[in-house]
Amino acid sequence: MNVVINGEAREVAADATLASVLDDFGVPERGVAVALDGAVVPRASWQGTAVHADASIEVLTAVQGG
Repeated sequence: MNVVINGEAREVAADATLASVLDDFGVPERGVAVALDGAVVPRASWQGTAVHADASIEVLTAVQGG
């Protein structure tokens, strides 16, 4: 099925979870925040969060500096 990750269309498995999608695309487990369809998903929920067709996933990386 198709999803959009950070604005880029991607193909994922039909039974994908948020954790499996992030793992497939090499997203680190630490130092990131993830939103599914505009709602932040806590890291503890990634494994149990199903991803649906045409889902929008945004991965944000923490950056330090001034």
